[in-house]
Parts: sequence; C-alpha cells; structure tokens
Amino acid sequence: MSCLVVVVAFAGLYLLFREPFDRFNPWIEQEYVYVEVQNEPADDDGRYKYREQGVTESGETKRVVFTTSTRLDQGTPLKVLAKGTYTVEYTFINEDEMLSK
Repeated sequence: MSCLVVVVAFAGLYLLFREPFDRFNPWIEQEYVYVEVQNEPADDDGRYKYREQGVTESGETKRVVFTTSTRLDQGTPLKVLAKGTYTVEYTFINEDEMLSK
C-alpha cells in the first residue's frame, strides 16, 4: 500500500512540474514542432500562454506550451524548438514551410 502511495505522489509531482522536469532532463531530446496557432491564449502574468498541437519532422503529433509577450493571430505558423513540454524557442515561419499533419 505504501509503495502505491509513493508512486501516485511521484506521478502527481511529475504532472504538476512536468515543464521544469523536461527542461533539465538530459534524456529528453530537443525537436522541432510545426504549429499553427488555433487556440486562444491564457493569461500568464502579463504574457500570453498558448497550448497548441503541432507536428514533428517525423510526422508525430505533439502538444507544445509556449508564452509570448504579444498576442498572436489565429493561423500564425510557428516552428517551435521543444524539449518535452518545455519550449526552448519559437520562430515565425511562412505558410509554405509548414509540415502537413
């Protein structure tokens, strides 16, 4: 029973602190995710926080979370460098540079 409690506690902590964990985890590799902004951002202490689905260069669908200082228009194409759920950086790209899902 106590092992189950420990496992549940660690799983809860991982879900709560997933972004910082992914950022410093040496076994998670960085990869580019191509995203077209679809969702409304959430307020994040004066910044705009986006949670979007994108596609990797290998064709996998992946969720990314990133913040911006300005509100992005719906349909804005981005190339996001992600490490797990942590976003290292993002770059605005042209529509023709997007990968198809």
